Amino acid sequence: MNLLAYPFYQWSAECLRPARAWAAATRATMSLWPPATSTPTGRMIDALCELLECCAFSHRRPPFGIASVVVDGDTVPVVEEAAAVTPFATLLHFRKARPVARQPRVLIVAPMSGHFATLLRGTVRTMLADHDVYITDWHNPRDIPLAAGRFGFDEYVTHVIDFIRHIGPDAHVLAICQPTVASLAAVSLMAAGGDPAQPASLTLMAGPIDCRVNPTKVNELATSQPIEWFARNLISVVPTGFVGAQRCVYPGFVQVGAFMSMNPDRHAASFADLYYERAKGDPAKADTLRHFYDEYFATADLTAEFYLETVEKVFQQYALARGELAVGDTLVEPAAIHRTALLTIEGEKDDICAVGQTVAAQELCSGLPSYLKTHHVQTGVGHYGVFNGSRWETQIYPIVRATIHDNEPYDRTADAQGDTHGTHYVTLRALLDARASGIDAATEAQSAHTH
Repeated sequence: MNLLAYPFYQWSAECLRPARAWAAATRATMSLWPPATSTPTGRMIDALCELLECCAFSHRRPPFGIASVVVDGDTVPVVEEAAAVTPFATLLHFRKARPVARQPRVLIVAPMSGHFATLLRGTVRTMLADHDVYITDWHNPRDIPLAAGRFGFDEYVTHVIDFIRHIGPDAHVLAICQPTVASLAAVSLMAAGGDPAQPASLTLMAGPIDCRVNPTKVNELATSQPIEWFARNLISVVPTGFVGAQRCVYPGFVQVGAFMSMNPDRHAASFADLYYERAKGDPAKADTLRHFYDEYFATADLTAEFYLETVEKVFQQYALARGELAVGDTLVEPAAIHRTALLTIEGEKDDICAVGQTVAAQELCSGLPSYLKTHHVQTGVGHYGVFNGSRWETQIYPIVRATIHDNEPYDRTADAQGDTHGTHYVTLRALLDARASGIDAATEAQSAHTH
């Protein structure tokens, strides 16, 4: 364990705090007198101060900031509500403050990979127009006391199951990147146990279901060293002064730094653009870059146990793909899923989860009929373009929306006031339930005959 990494980082950040505060104060003072930024020299000073101010990691969760959404041409206010809370996460509900026609309930499972769930702000905003949206808002482990206990891969899966149950039967799950494995495991366990809250659909986007396929630099790094190396070199301890002091974590600043090291030239060019656009007095592009890095540099730690178990089970052992993944003492069997529609989505230029890694879920879910399986590869997008940006909104989202609405069990004309207790089910859902029950009964009969 690298005991000095986090304390040294925190000490360095505190040492630089006065310089960043000075830069922020200088910019604020100059803004009070417009002529100060009307000259080339003034704009250069302003741009340099902004670089010094923003080139630092933050550990505070930014706000989602989604005040309203347009639904069927009508602007509807949106209110954030905590539907359920644990020490490690909040099930955040984006409730529409005015009645609208009943919409499918969707749980977005956000990654715990160095950023806050707010990194999916664009995903949430797009989904809100047609869906009743919830998201897993993971807490920063450095703000969680040791007394709250451990949070490993099993606890992550348990949280997903509990949140699905809280939302209720026939909701829809959309998992992005890292949590695709845990989400598929959660739905598999629910199906195997005959859980009445099984979701109606599961969408897996750009996730490492089988990292043996087209391994990326991220995959190669994970297999380049034994798990003991990761524990010895990358795990540190939250320093004193924080609620989570002495908790073992994989620091978020290490994770985000690793992401940046994959494309150093691109980030260097972005910072240069930020400076030059601000210096020449064209704020539009500069503001866009500043907002991006304010979000990108908002880092959250990962508990040591979750990070190490994820690296070992997902990236080194390929446990799910090999049929060896267990949650607690229970083996995860995706073939047990018989009624939850599956959509997998990949990005052609994804350099984190390459094409082929996510679609592997289709073969694992062998109990699903082909008409409940859909796969889409989006051309021209990398990892983040799968769930954010113009192609997400115009090309990928329509496929996600169609999958969700096609598998929504309630007749949307039955209730226009949001009553989730209607009794008008589509015939397809009834047939799927009957089919799943028949398969379960046949399996039990065969097992009894065998024994």
